[in-house]
Parts: sequence; C-alpha cells; structure tokens
Amino acid sequence: MSDSYKSKNIAGYLAQAFLNNPLTMIFAVSIILLGYITLNIAPREEDPQIEVSGGSIIVMIPGASPEAITNVVIKPLERRIREIKGVEHIYGTAMNNVGMINVQYLIGENREDSNLKLYDKVMQNMDTLPQGVNLPLVKPFDIDIDIPVVTVAFYQKNSRKPSTLKQYHLVREVQQEINAIDNVSKSTLKGIHQPQFNIKVDLDRLSSFHLSLGQIAASVKAIANNAPNINAPTSNESIIVFGVKNSIEDIEDLKNLIIAQYMGSPIYLKHVAQIEYGYDIQHFQNSQIVTRDNNTTFDDPIQQVTLTVSKLKGTNAVHVAGDVLKLLEDKGDYFEEAGIGYIVTRNYGERANEAVSELMHHLIITIGIIGLILIPFLGWRESAVVSIAVPMILATTLFIAYMTDQTINRITLFAFLLSLGLIVDDAIIVIENIHRRMHLKETADHSFDRIIVEATDEIGPSTNIATIAIILTMVPMAFVGGMMGQFMKPIPLNVPVALAVSLFVAYVFTPFLAKKMIKRAKGTH
Repeated sequence: MSDSYKSKNIAGYLAQAFLNNPLTMIFAVSIILLGYITLNIAPREEDPQIEVSGGSIIVMIPGASPEAITNVVIKPLERRIREIKGVEHIYGTAMNNVGMINVQYLIGENREDSNLKLYDKVMQNMDTLPQGVNLPLVKPFDIDIDIPVVTVAFYQKNSRKPSTLKQYHLVREVQQEINAIDNVSKSTLKGIHQPQFNIKVDLDRLSSFHLSLGQIAASVKAIANNAPNINAPTSNESIIVFGVKNSIEDIEDLKNLIIAQYMGSPIYLKHVAQIEYGYDIQHFQNSQIVTRDNNTTFDDPIQQVTLTVSKLKGTNAVHVAGDVLKLLEDKGDYFEEAGIGYIVTRNYGERANEAVSELMHHLIITIGIIGLILIPFLGWRESAVVSIAVPMILATTLFIAYMTDQTINRITLFAFLLSLGLIVDDAIIVIENIHRRMHLKETADHSFDRIIVEATDEIGPSTNIATIAIILTMVPMAFVGGMMGQFMKPIPLNVPVALAVSLFVAYVFTPFLAKKMIKRAKGTH
C-alpha cells in the first residue's frame, strides 16, 4: 500500500495526500469549470493596454508675445517640472497670448500618481509666474479612454448635404444614451456641423457704402446676446424682474437689421449680404464616407459624422461594443424616420473576440497534437492523462491572471502557447516514471498506489530544479522597460505562473489520473 512508503520530498507528500482523497476529483472538476467561467467573464482585448502618462499645461497671458511667454512662463515651468521623478520629455510651445507645455513620463509610470505630481508642481510654483497670468490649466493625457472601441459613421440618406438641425439633435440624443451604458468611458462626435445663421457679405457692395466688416460684426453682436434678467429690490422691498427676448429668431430679423446710415437712408444687412440658415461653414474640415455597390462600383462621397465610443480601463471590449451596437439596432426606427443611415467602421470588440477565439482554437489543436505525439511513446492511456493535465494548468493560470486584473488578449494567449511546451514536461516526467516503475521486476509485489507515490517522489527534486531554472529565465523579461516591456509584460507574468502550477498539477492530479486511467501491469524487466 502507498502508506507503507515514506515520502522524502514535497512531490511524494502531495501525491500521497491526494491519491485516494475523495475530494481530488471534485477539486479537478472545479478547476476546469473555473477556467471555463473565467474564459467567458474575463475582459477581452486585442492588445494589452500600455500605461502612458503625461499631460499638458496651458497658460494664458492676454497681450503677451511668444518671446515674453517663453521667458517668463515656459522656461521657468520647464525647470520646475524637471524636478519630478519619472519625467522623460518636456516640450514647450509659445504663441500670442498663450503658452503650452507638454510633459511625457517614462513608459510604465503610474498615471494617477503622475497626474497628481504634475498638478502639485504647477500649483506650488504659482508665485513664480508674473502678474496678469490666468490660472494654468493642467490637462492630463488619458490614453486609456482615448482609444475608441467602436466608431460609427452616420450619414444622411439620399443627400450629399451635412445633417440638418433635427438630425444633429437625434445623433446627440443617441450619444447621450450611449454614455449611460455600463463601462463606457466617453463618446465624441467628429465631423459634425452645428446649425447657425450664415451671413455672406458682398465686399463690393460693402465698399460702395464705405462700410467695414467690423461694423457688421458689431451690429449683429449687439442684438445676438440676450439681455440679462435683473432682480432689483425697490424701496418697498419688492423685486422687479425683467428681461429682453433674443432679437434674432429667423432670417428676416437679420435681413432687416440696420447697420448704418448712408445719405440719410438706412442700410439694411440684406443690402450688403446674403443671409441663410444652415451649418457652420467656417469649419472647413469635413468627414466623408464612400460606399460601393456589389463590391465593384464606388458611389459618390457622402458627408458623415463619426461617433466614437471608448471603454473604461480593464473592461471587456466585446461586451461594451455589443451593448453599443444593440442600442443602435434598437434605434433603427428613429434613424429610418429621420433619414439617417449608419455604418460601423470600427468594432474593436469583434476584433478582440476573433483574436482570442482564434488563439484558443489553436491552443486546443496544440493540446491534441501533444496527446497524439505521446501515444506511440507512452500509450494512449498515459497520453490521455497528460492531455487532461494541460487544460487544468491553463485553467488555473487563466484564473490567477483574472484575479490579478489582467485581460485576455493576444499577448496573454501567446504566453500560454509559449508555455505549453514547457508545462507538459512535468506531467510527462511523472507519468513516464510511473509507467517505467510499473514494469520493473522489483515492483511486481508492490501495490499500484505505492508505485505511483514512489515514482512521483523519485523525480521530485530534479523536476523542481528544472522547472525553477526555466522560471528564472523568464523573470528578467519583467524588468524590460519602455514600450516593448509594457507590451510583452503578460509573458513574464503568466509563463512563470503556468510553470509553477504545472508542478502542482503534476504532483497532485497526474498520480490521481494515473491510478484511475492506467491499467496495472506487472514487472517484466
């Protein structure tokens, strides 16, 4: 019996403790289920997120020249910011009335700590800035939520003109609903034109009346602003409240605006300008989308507005993208009624899901290939034991990665693929030694339990040293800095864990599965 053999190291102790324990099977099934659940609930991304820290400092000095701003603002602040640990680059820019300093920290610096250090350093040195300087604006970089997971192009059907006022508000309302979706960090609208009154001045007619553009601008501004409501207490302690309604309600109000007198006659705005209600034509940057019919003929470009949706750090891109697309599908009737079509131009969630699913598919194929390769050398029963042990190792490693706030991405699964050829070694060594000792003549009278425990105990020290040596080769990768170090971080985080788990599985579950699945053979040599 197995209890007649005294174990000498941790491998034998684990094998002996779990070999006949009724909870071992429950433990094994729980690990597999835990890995499956983790695979479905863990956040999925196409690539790992990289910690990039930095920010911008904007200082306004009305009336100051670029040279003055450089000398009294940019250079002093640059010297102070250099005192912050972890700053890699500082870029200063000076223009009329405003100066800007962009700060970039070393890759991997904690973003929240970096933002706090930058703000504190600016506020601590406010006394060194000259009088008349407005309060500096510190805007941290937020790359975690700046990269969109979904982009949607909205366009007006059967028209090449920009969206009307009604359509603009409809897209705005949809954007507001998208912002309320769980784990959505922010959304933006790019390329949209807001409605406004456009005054197209005829410069020839303007000069004939000896007028300037400044006079027109002043006249329009005078009636464009609402007069503020005034609350004035009177002598009898009563309050008078009054206000003046906006004078511009339609095009006729602008057309009949008197801008000057010429030879005793009033000059109306309609005499020198063409007035229309449209979109902000002063914004020259437009976005267009091109479609093609039957993948052959390209249609004419269509004016479009792009809605971008970003997610919170560490959340599942697949779920966030799915929720956004579902909301858009639910709004299909509203879009159809308003004559708006949309095309999803980027779906990061779909790409992340495809990348993860493809690598998982290859992972399963690789496990199957390993099992087939082992059959000629060990037998199909021994090969099955190893093939079962591998998913248990990966399931445990995946759960540990999830508990340490890691996401499932291409690099994480690449780490699993990289470790696959290493994690099978421990189970193969244990099962091969069991197979060998089972056929020895001197073990013919030993119980199968004792053979299993002796075989596991025998290879424990050498297997431990070999596995630890491989783990140590992966540790230095965790200290690689820069962009590459951040991008490849899942490898040193997961490969050593997978190797350590492989030892535990080899000593606990491989002996247990060997007893359940391998047919006892008497010693022959």
